[in-house]
Parts: sequence; C-alpha cells; structure tokens
Amino acid sequence: MIAQSGGPSAVINQSLVGVVEGLRGSASITKTLGARHGVRGMLENSIIDLSDVDQATLDRVAATPSAALGSTRDKPDHEYCEKVLEVFKKLDVRYLFYIGGNDSSDTCRIVHELAVEAGYPLHAFHVPKTIDNDLVHNDHTPGYASAARYVAMAFMGDSLDNRALPGIKLDVVMGRHAGFLTGAAGMLREREEDGPHLILMPERAFVFDEVLGEVDRVYTKLGRCHIAVSEGVQDRDGTPVAALLTDVQERDAHGNIRLSGSGALGDTLAQFISRKLTPEGGKAPRTRADTLGYAQRYWPDASPVDQREAREVGRFAASQALSGIESGSITIQRTAGPGSPSPVLDYAVDLHRVELSDVAAKTRHMPDEFISADGRGVTPAFCDWLRPMLGDMPRAGWL
Repeated sequence: MIAQSGGPSAVINQSLVGVVEGLRGSASITKTLGARHGVRGMLENSIIDLSDVDQATLDRVAATPSAALGSTRDKPDHEYCEKVLEVFKKLDVRYLFYIGGNDSSDTCRIVHELAVEAGYPLHAFHVPKTIDNDLVHNDHTPGYASAARYVAMAFMGDSLDNRALPGIKLDVVMGRHAGFLTGAAGMLREREEDGPHLILMPERAFVFDEVLGEVDRVYTKLGRCHIAVSEGVQDRDGTPVAALLTDVQERDAHGNIRLSGSGALGDTLAQFISRKLTPEGGKAPRTRADTLGYAQRYWPDASPVDQREAREVGRFAASQALSGIESGSITIQRTAGPGSPSPVLDYAVDLHRVELSDVAAKTRHMPDEFISADGRGVTPAFCDWLRPMLGDMPRAGWL
C-alpha cells in the first residue's frame, strides 16, 4: 500500500513512482495498491491497483507536480490507526509506504507499533516529503529544493520590479516553524542593493519596532525596501505575528492558525509599515504585499536534483523493505558540497534509514550558522549549502 499525505510538492510523485519501480520484480509482492487521499482512502476503500501501470505513464506521472494519488490533512490517532490496520488485514497488506512530512512519519510509526502489538507482519516505511525542509536527521528533504528554486526566482523578479517602481514591498513565504524556504529568497542577490533587503524567519523573534527601524533605514538609503517574511514569524513569546495582527484566526484540522493561502499577514504588515512611516501631514510610502501562496509547492519547474533524489528515495525505501527491515524513515545525508573545492560540482548525498521514532513528530530548524548575525538575512554558508540543489538559475542584467 502506497499513499501520499500533507502538502503536495513538485516532486512527490517522483517518490511514488520510485516506490512502484522498487517493488517491481519482487517475488514477495503480488500486488501494489495506491490509496487515494492517504489514510482516508484506506478507510473509505478508495484504492487503486498500480501493479500494471506502464512505464511511460509512470514517467509522466513522476514529472507531474502535486499528489497523483491525492493527499490528506488527517492526523490519525491510535483509534484511527487501528481501523487502518484492520483494512490492511482484510486486504493482506504487508508493506506500507507513506509519503509525507512530520505527521505522516508519526502515522507510520503508530500503525507499525499497533501491528507489532497485534502480531501482524507489516513493513512500514516513511518516505520523506516536505517543502519546509523541517524533518530531523535530513540534510534536506524531497520537495524543498524545487520550492526554493521557485522562491529564489520569484524574489529576483520582484526585486527588479521594486527597482523599476520603488517602494516598500513584502512577500510572504511558506514555513510555519522553519526558515529554510524563506532563506532561499536571497539566493539570487548579486549586489548589496538587490532585494530582498530583509529576510525574516521564525527562528528569530519578530520585534515590531526593530523591524520598522530596519525598513526605515533601508528605505531612506535606497528609496525602496524589499522584504521576505516567513508566514510563521513570531514574537518573543512565540505568538505568531499573524495572530497578533488580525482577529480572524481560522484554524486547520490540527488546531493550528491557518497561515498558508491567506494574504492577511502581508496586507496587515504592509498597512502597519505604511502607517508608521508616513510623515505627519506627508505622503505615505508606496507599500505593497504579495503572498507567494501554494504556487511554491506545485510550480512545474522542479529542480533536476530534487527530481532525481525524490525518485531515489522511493526506490531506496522499497529496497529496505524488501531486504527484510521492518520499518524506518528514509533520510538524505550530504557527503560532499560546502567546504569542498567545488561545492556545486562535488555535490553528493547518501540515503540512510533511521527509526520512525527518531523522526516522527519532531521539527528541524534553520541552524544558527545559516542565519546572519543580525537575524535578518542568510549567511554565505547557507547559500553554499543550497546552491547545488537548485539547478541552473537565471542572472539579471542592469543598466
């Protein structure tokens, strides 16, 4: 049984196809099933047979963004997972491959522990996916590089737009707890005057007066200011800024304040900055905001490195299961890159298995060496780390 969960990505289907390919030809596999919309499809018997899908179709699906099987935001508890296990028993499912992020790894863990308690032979593997890059024990995760590629190019274009029609511009980037994706906004900066001039991430407290002071300083110097803001920025008490700026707080299925798909954070921040920086009796600065939104995760221009690694991760999960290992989460570890003579050309990774409990329900954050000393930018170390994962990138020209 293969399923996908959580926010889709530009390469999640590469991992799906990688698992299917890795299982083909095995004498122990009689049928390969796909559950539509994750665990929900398992309970609703929305299941398809992937056993005989031809290679041409698989290759086309692999190169297609979003989740071909459909996804889910369900966060199963033990009772929910017991029902999933009962479905597996009825269908004689002996292998589970769940493609997703933190919550998906935890679901995989619970189902496997229940199977062990029941004496039911089940191999359960978590196949990593998250554009947030917040899975522990991973150098990076499938989906991240493609989203980072989109963010980097979007900010390059918006910086040029802001240069042509100067003003204060905010762009809100996905990332509830980790700033890896927002950090990518600065990857194509070549000159000090290029935007974004401020990169605000969840790992550093958002202090309104300090941020306002930095915006004012840049705007006074350049006549414009371009700002990258993570949707998950929070104050010193850990309260999301989005919750401080609006009384309307829609929550998701997990009880979290909904951050993605809403322009509230960008709009209210823009209004706040404009109001504070308008001189008494004077003209307000031209202030605008955009929320990059869901395009970050589905844009059909994936990083070639990300595509390759996502497929390999799926194949590796299948090989680990077929070798007799009962469970695990697959991780990507870098073996060469930053610090080597040619960080891009020498880039290399290895795949490893770790215990499900080592990854499940845990969150990785941007390390301190990736964040500038003032907390409002990224370091050269971050750029060296990310650059080889992005593929060929454009360069701007100026007059």
